[in-house]
Amino acid sequence: MNYYARRLVTLFLTVLFVVVLTFTAFRIIPGNPALAILGTEASNEQIALLEAKLGTDRPLLVQFGHWLGNAALLDFGESLRFSEPVLKLIVSRVPVTLSLALLALVISVCTAVPLGILAAKSHGKKWDALISIGTQFGLAIPSFWMGIILILVFGLTLRWFSVSSYVPWSESPILALKSIVLPAVALAIPQIAVIVRYLRTTMLEQLNLDYVRTARSKGLSERSIQYIHVLKNALLPVITIVGINFGELLAGSLVIEQVFTLPGFGSLLITAIGNRDYPLVQGLVLLIAVTVIIINFIVDLSYRWLDPKIRLK
Repeated sequence: MNYYARRLVTLFLTVLFVVVLTFTAFRIIPGNPALAILGTEASNEQIALLEAKLGTDRPLLVQFGHWLGNAALLDFGESLRFSEPVLKLIVSRVPVTLSLALLALVISVCTAVPLGILAAKSHGKKWDALISIGTQFGLAIPSFWMGIILILVFGLTLRWFSVSSYVPWSESPILALKSIVLPAVALAIPQIAVIVRYLRTTMLEQLNLDYVRTARSKGLSERSIQYIHVLKNALLPVITIVGINFGELLAGSLVIEQVFTLPGFGSLLITAIGNRDYPLVQGLVLLIAVTVIIINFIVDLSYRWLDPKIRLK
C-alpha cells in the first residue's frame, strides 16, 4: 500500500472514530435529554414528543444508524433553540470563525518564522536573548487575557479598532478585517512563541549536521545554506506544530469570540450548551473535529514535499 493510500485509510478510520465518539458522548451522559431540555415540570406527553423528535426513544443502534446516515449527507437535524437546520446555522457562522483562525495562523507563521531564523542566527547574542524573553511572555499570558489587554489599549484607549461590533465580509471586507485583527493577534501570540522556539531549536540542530559543513566546504554562502538547505529541513517539525496548533486556534477562537463578542462558533456553541440544544452541539463538535483531522491530513501529505526520505520510502 503506497503512502497516499495509507494516509487515506488513516483519515477514514480517524473520522469514523470521531463520529462514533461524538454520537456516544451525548448518549452515555446520565439523565433524560428531553427532561433536561423541558425541565421537571414538563408533562409525560411533552417529554414523549421531544424524545420522538430527538430519536432517543429508539434502540441505540437504530439511533446511530439513522444519525450516521444523515450526518453522511450533512444533515445534523434541526436546532431545538433556533428551529432551523443545524447545517444552515453552522454555515452562517463559518466566515467568522474560519477567517479568525486563518488570520491568526497567517500572523503567527509570518511573524514566527523570521523571529525563529533571527534567534538561531544570533544564538547566544542579544537578539536571541530578547526573543527568548518575548516567547516566555507569549507562552505565559492566556489568549483571553491578551485579548482584554488589546481591547483596553487599541480599542478603548487609542481607538484604532472597533471592539463592540462585527461587520460581515459581504458588507465591507476592510471593516470586517479590522473587526477581527485584534482577536486574531490575541490568538496568534501564544502560537508565535511556540513556533519560534521549535524553529530556533531545529535550525540550531541542522546547523551542526555534516551536510552543512559539506556545503560550507563547497563555498556556498551562509545565506544560501540557511535559507535553502537548513530552513527547509528545519520546517518539517515546525509544520507538524502548525497543523496541531490550527486545532488549538479553532478551540481558542471559541473563547476569544466571547471576549470580542464575535458571532462565530463560540457564541453559537455557548448558546447551544446553555439551551441543551443537543443536535446543534453534536453538529458543531463533529465539524470542528473533522476540520482538525483534515488539516492534519494535509500536513502529513506536505511531508513528502519537504522530506525526500519519505518520498523514497
